[in-house]
Amino acid sequence: MASRARTDEAASIAASEYEWSEAGEAQAHRYLLPPTLAWLAASGARSVLDLGCGNGAVTALLAGMGYAAQGCDASASGIDIARQAAPGINFFQHDLGNPLPPEHTGCYDAVVSLEVIEHLLLPRILLNNAWQALRPGGKLILSTPYHGYWKNIALAVTNKFDDHWHPLRDFGHIKFFSRRTLHALVEETGFHVLESRRVGRIPALACSLLLLAEKK
Repeated sequence: MASRARTDEAASIAASEYEWSEAGEAQAHRYLLPPTLAWLAASGARSVLDLGCGNGAVTALLAGMGYAAQGCDASASGIDIARQAAPGINFFQHDLGNPLPPEHTGCYDAVVSLEVIEHLLLPRILLNNAWQALRPGGKLILSTPYHGYWKNIALAVTNKFDDHWHPLRDFGHIKFFSRRTLHALVEETGFHVLESRRVGRIPALACSLLLLAEKK
């Protein structure tokens, strides 16, 4: 399973958007998808919005499992690949820094947003969009790279901050959340956090933080 974004294939890239070059799942999906799918199944959700769907791989997987899934992303290259790979699914391009089109208000049982929020200058807009898109009691499943004390020390000692943060890549990571700050932001936006867990590697050096929340 390979990484599917050109921004993950080069140390430095100047781009007008987060550029996608291939269809298919990314490396992070290996540890993000099993708990995500379990949470979705337990929630009883039928309609799902993949908010920041990238190349549409997760949206297509959900649709193949019987969910009424739609995908949204700001990247034209990602949406083009998604539409070619899964022409029967509704993918729409939308700047995630702006409110969703009104026809998506209150339409979904669940919103999935995997490894997206760390790329956004105004992450509250993503969460507000998720809140608006959900029906009352709807579920949000959100992930972001994990940052904690021991992992940050390990990155510093091994001189891996540049590899981890991608400072030379346009549209790369610009927000870095701990468990405390991610929970605070999600709760501030009108959600109730039900569960969060560290996934990928051992907990102290986890790759990502995955969170399940409910619309109040």
